[in-house]
Amino acid sequence: MKILPALFSPAGKNAKLSIVIHHRVLPEPDPLLGSDGVKSFEKSLNYLIRNFNILPLGEAVDRLKNGTLPSRAACITFDDGYADNAEIALPLLQKHGVPATFFIAVGFLNGGRMWNDTVIESIRLATGNTLDLRPINLGNRTITTLEQRQKTLFSLIDHLKYLPYDTRAAQVEKLSAMISAKLPDNLMMTSAQVKQLHDAGMEIGGHTVTHPILARIDDNTARTEITEGKTRLEAIIGAPLHLFAYPNGKPGKDYLLSHVKMVKEAGFKAALSTAWGAAQQHSDLFQLPRFTPWDKKELFYTLRMTRNMWQKIQVVS
Repeated sequence: MKILPALFSPAGKNAKLSIVIHHRVLPEPDPLLGSDGVKSFEKSLNYLIRNFNILPLGEAVDRLKNGTLPSRAACITFDDGYADNAEIALPLLQKHGVPATFFIAVGFLNGGRMWNDTVIESIRLATGNTLDLRPINLGNRTITTLEQRQKTLFSLIDHLKYLPYDTRAAQVEKLSAMISAKLPDNLMMTSAQVKQLHDAGMEIGGHTVTHPILARIDDNTARTEITEGKTRLEAIIGAPLHLFAYPNGKPGKDYLLSHVKMVKEAGFKAALSTAWGAAQQHSDLFQLPRFTPWDKKELFYTLRMTRNMWQKIQVVS
């Protein structure tokens, strides 16, 4: 099946770089989130290894710019800094001898928890058949069945995601207090695990301090998030950071041209969005696209990766 991606991703100046994005690698499937577990991850990793040439992202960016990429070039990335990246994903990457880049929201290390995980775990642990959130203007929700619990969760996430930062934080705190469940404090990496990844030869990239949607905060705060996240991670790994990923990552919605400029000024050499597509030599190195196929069969996985090479890349300009 290598033939198909090779036709559309030749070596050299006409090469295309496919960058795959992951977040968590769970030991078992999670019915609430509808997400697969480690077995599915390793299967898709095998599909990628068999059909693409996997490179370290930093090297791939340089070779993209210089027109020296191999045919079927691809990179693997992980966002946010979940502990399972170090505990589960790293051993698998080492087993298969492939590199990856981990973009870390440094403010959640060592026992922190992202706001969406507070919502997820609160809804997971909520008891009873209904969840009365009317006191905080989030409605009265039925959670009797798994499907109803999922609908409640995804509805709340969608509602809260684009609220002003302080408003969202206050709402999430109130929701958590109302449900009053004991939430996990080990979802995110420790500083030692970040260093472990770096020492294992994996790349570490910036992902801000608190993972804000940059387009929804003021410029001074956004600049601090970008630069402080870089500084704190460099202190942990004892090496400079060259790569950045925009939180949430949708061009024009989650980050703007002003944030692209901030990332350049912070000293990064490339940055990644979550827009679909595959990068080419003329692509903006500070708005590189990412994509992950969801197919369970190798043929369809490879076909979807190949089709993604022809996706028009969305950027801000």
